[in-house]
Amino acid sequence: MSIAEQLTMVVGREDSLAGWAALAGAATIEYVFPPFPGDVITILGAVLVTAAAWSWLGVLSAVMVGSLAGAALVFELGRSWGERRRARGGSHAALLDRLVERFRRHGAAYLVVNRFVPGVRSLFFVAAGLAGMRRGPVYAYAMLSALLYNLALFALGAALGANLDRLERLVMTYTVAFFVIAGVAVAGVVGWKLWQRRRHRSG
Repeated sequence: MSIAEQLTMVVGREDSLAGWAALAGAATIEYVFPPFPGDVITILGAVLVTAAAWSWLGVLSAVMVGSLAGAALVFELGRSWGERRRARGGSHAALLDRLVERFRRHGAAYLVVNRFVPGVRSLFFVAAGLAGMRRGPVYAYAMLSALLYNLALFALGAALGANLDRLERLVMTYTVAFFVIAGVAVAGVVGWKLWQRRRHRSG
């Protein structure tokens, strides 16, 4: 039995408050425990809208609330951690200063794309908290990112109809491809910097 089929048994096929709560809870847990298959249960909700006539507004609201709650939890954790480290000063404070500067320049972009980055999306909000970003913009970017991502999944669910397994495989393929590309990019950057360092030493 696939993960999607097991989750279908949990939330049921009838549109209900309990089903929406399960979707919201999964979206929240995914930010706190990234290995949790939150995307799979969101996919399930997208398919149930098409295949079982669930309310698209109810499902969308549930996953949006769950995503925002999860993002807020890890953001506040990062914010608290950052305040304690600043109070201690030293090298940690210097590191946080660099983080603040980076998020001052690119924080909005990082948070808007966070939902499309599998596995490590919660780290964006931890970093935003460490950098001391204001709550209002962080929550706004979290909502925008979740809305864009969930609407994309809903569109895929509508295009594929009740084919839950196919949609699940498509998202898993995207996840694997992302990590492969990211791994190659990181390896390329590290290799380039090592080559530059060796060249500088030789010179």
